[in-house]
Amino acid sequence: MDMVSRSLRAALLLLAVCLPIATAAADYPAPKRGVFVAKDFRFSTGESLPEIKLGYVTVGDPSGEPVLILHGTYGSAASMLSPAFAGELFGPGQALDASKYFIILPDSLGVGQSSKPSDGLRAKFPRYNYEDLVEAQYRLVTEGLGLRHLRLVLGNSMGGMHGWLWGVKYPGFMDAIVPMASQPTEMSSRNWMMRRMIIDAVRNDPEWKGGDYSTQPTAFRVANVFFGIATSGGTLAYQQMAPTREAADKLLDGRLKAPFDADANDFLYQWDASRDYNPAPRLGSIKAAVLAINSADDERNPPETGVMERELKRLPNAKLLLIPASAETRGHGTTGMAKFWAKDLAAWLPTVPRRPAGAE
Repeated sequence: MDMVSRSLRAALLLLAVCLPIATAAADYPAPKRGVFVAKDFRFSTGESLPEIKLGYVTVGDPSGEPVLILHGTYGSAASMLSPAFAGELFGPGQALDASKYFIILPDSLGVGQSSKPSDGLRAKFPRYNYEDLVEAQYRLVTEGLGLRHLRLVLGNSMGGMHGWLWGVKYPGFMDAIVPMASQPTEMSSRNWMMRRMIIDAVRNDPEWKGGDYSTQPTAFRVANVFFGIATSGGTLAYQQMAPTREAADKLLDGRLKAPFDADANDFLYQWDASRDYNPAPRLGSIKAAVLAINSADDERNPPETGVMERELKRLPNAKLLLIPASAETRGHGTTGMAKFWAKDLAAWLPTVPRRPAGAE
């Protein structure tokens, strides 16, 4: 890394809004938050905004090897700082030891401290897609943090799909990609049908009023619980947690009563953004080493379809880690618990060659 780039990154981090983030982990450096403003942002629809805000969190010193970590739908940078994720990865001697790596966790456009419909534009906010979200992340990394290369792009669920897009859009920009709970193929089948139902729950609610509601529509709260149970959690885990009707009712009642402060427009936009996701036609352009991690009980990306094995054959330097299903796994939610794959990552990443910055 050249000295100009390093100095730029240090200066930008000092200028950022650097507030400590609450975290249960005490064995890695305190996370710091920043906000980057990208000017003249053009969306895939052809619409544009004079500027967008991109919130982000960093862990570790800017002199470390840069690692980009991408969250799932309606998550945020803060959601990746849980003991089950960050606590298993960022500490001394762990796979992404923050004394060695400079860890970057963006708030996806549409959530957290990044620009989103609820900031004021409501349904007039440009209808973004995953390509737009990845473009925003790229501008944060290159313009906001002054980086020319990443050691690793790691993403979970939506973040995993973003990882595939990073590989096809910017093939020379990273050494390694770890896309989790995702597939590098067109959004389809149950995964899309269930998303359509949650999107339609908002759009068809009379209280939504085309996005100009005065109080939050109620239908999407129930739809969110339905979607969560139907597409994440794991069959064996649910059987263990709710082996009787009474136990199932108690579990469901708890989820229906849980705090839910999502904004309907923000929520709709996040799920709708996956509508045209499809890196498959460009998959052969990926140059980074790939470790794809899925779970055998993933309800949204079922391994029995053979899709992952088929697509990975197109990549000369790719392998699949399929976590076996058990009562301890959580279906689509399994990869959010790094204990199931952290050791594999720690063994694999050092074997990946380092490409020079700017290499194509």
